[in-house]
Amino acid sequence: MKKLSVLLGALMCASFSHATTLEAHDCWIRAMPPNLPSSGYFTVSNNGDKPATLTATDAPAFGMTMMHKSDMKSGTASMSPVDSVDVPAHGTLQFAPKGYHLMFEQPVKPLQVGSTIPLKLTFADKKSIDVNCVVKSAATVRK
Repeated sequence: MKKLSVLLGALMCASFSHATTLEAHDCWIRAMPPNLPSSGYFTVSNNGDKPATLTATDAPAFGMTMMHKSDMKSGTASMSPVDSVDVPAHGTLQFAPKGYHLMFEQPVKPLQVGSTIPLKLTFADKKSIDVNCVVKSAATVRK
């Protein structure tokens, strides 16, 4: 019984440790008409001693969620998908307009400005964190 208590305690600490090491906040989604993709932005803070790698995102309100990065080369803007993004140890990763961002396609229902949509961020170690994203007007430039 004592071994079981020690094991459960260790598992709880490991889970708590990850939960407090990575945190997602300031999440918002730009509302667009259903026939156009919407974009999403957030910040992940990593208070841990090791970098973390974001490998997947999922929002049940959409049929498809993809990570992208916008770049400017020779005066031409481009956008390309990315498979993963690193969050530095003791640092932050920001998904923001004109940089890393999420593309949301195939909304289950029209987006309502002011509503919230759950988003799951999954990392290379298969652990995930959940964040609620506020739906903002298409005219929104910043959070």
